[in-house]
This record gives sequence, C-alpha cells and structure tokens, in this order.
Amino acid sequence: MMRWLLLLLVAALPLRAEEVVLGLSKDIVQISTDFDGSDILIFGAVKREAPISGEPLQVIVAVAGPHKPLTVWRQARRFGIWVNAHAVEVDAAPSFYAVATSAPWNAVISDTEDLRHRISIPRAIRSVGAPMDVPDAQSFTEAVIRIRTREGTYQLLENTVTLREETLFNTAVSMPANLTEGTYPTRIFLTRGGEVITSYETEIEVRKVGLERWLFGLSRQQPLIYGLMSLFIAIAAGWGASAAFRILRSQ
Repeated sequence: MMRWLLLLLVAALPLRAEEVVLGLSKDIVQISTDFDGSDILIFGAVKREAPISGEPLQVIVAVAGPHKPLTVWRQARRFGIWVNAHAVEVDAAPSFYAVATSAPWNAVISDTEDLRHRISIPRAIRSVGAPMDVPDAQSFTEAVIRIRTREGTYQLLENTVTLREETLFNTAVSMPANLTEGTYPTRIFLTRGGEVITSYETEIEVRKVGLERWLFGLSRQQPLIYGLMSLFIAIAAGWGASAAFRILRSQ
C-alpha cells in the first residue's frame, strides 16, 4: 500500500518541462590598476522533458551588481543660484544592471511577470521613500536610471540574446571599468507567451587584485596612513613636474 502511495505522489508532482543548463566565459572578474572593463559571455542550452509547445521560447538574461542605498537630489533656483532643494532616499539600487533579451522587451515578458520577478531596470530599484512635500517622486528614480544608463552601468540590451532552434542561446554583457566589488547575481529566465516558465541563477564575483586591492584595503583599515601616503605622492608628483619644467626651460 505504501509503495503505491509513493508512486501516486511522484506521478502527481509537476514536471519541469524545460530547464536551463548554463555556462559563463568567466565567473570571476579581477579589477587591477589597468582594468578597463570586461566582457562576459553567457551561454547555455534548454533541457527538455517534453516536446516544444506552440508558443515561441524567449530568453532573458539579467546581471545585477551589489545593491546600495543612495540619496537623489533635485536642484532648484533660489535667490539667483542653483541649490539642492528636494531629496529622495532610494532604499536599494544596483550599482550595475544589465538586461539582455532575445526579442523586444514587450514581446518576451508581461508586466505582471516583470512585477513578480523584478527583472526590468525600474523594478530592480526596490523602493523609494519620498517626503510628502516632494512632488513627482517617481522622477527621482527615472533620474537615477537616466544617469546610470548614460554612464553605461545600466543597460537594456534588446534582441542581443541569440537563440538557436529554441535550444541553444548565448549573449555577451559588457561590464564597465567603474565596477563595484562584490557578488553579481546572474539570472536567466525562459518565457513563453510572456509568462516565465523556468529560471536559473548563478553568480559572478568581482574582486580587486594586486596594487588596487592593497590600496583599497589600506584606505579602509589604515585611513590615516593612506591619506598621508596620498599627500606625499601628490607633493612628489608636483615637485617632479616642476623640476622637469625647469630643466626644459633651461635648455
């Protein structure tokens, strides 16, 4: 009797018809003194337990940097000068965020699913706490997105995921030089008809190495020594430039 009950329970469990098998060209990004950015190749395959259904498969790849709070200021003209007039506290915004899709955004996921999984750039910014006297608080979030998109730290990469025969997919995400050290969660979503059918998550580690790592640790653990050393280097660089200029003038 127990055996038949176990068989019935196993049969009742839903099968995950499609799953992601993922690979990364690198899962560790090392930031050194000459670091000028890095390209991460993300590739994978779709493992199936059932035939392909009628709806076309779509793929979304999202890479997020560490979330941090920040304060967004809006300037206003007061007495003929521009001053910081209003401020909104953003609870948590990713330092880096890239979303790559296999088709235009509206074709790969519905708004309801985006709200549930928080995939799009605006939804990745968790929440905004605005004082009651601040008009149009949503514009502060839009300003963060606009500024970071211009800097290259926020990227919406539509139609950049190559999907072959609804089985193999690949894309590349360019990570800029001004990366924040930490863990970068990388999520892959498979969708059909705008609905998420399965997802997969892995991580990319971003670390400082070599002289960059030593200077970073020194600035945190021995700030006085770091400040004195920076001052000494600045003085030495100024003196060296002045000496070189004098030599050039004397020739």
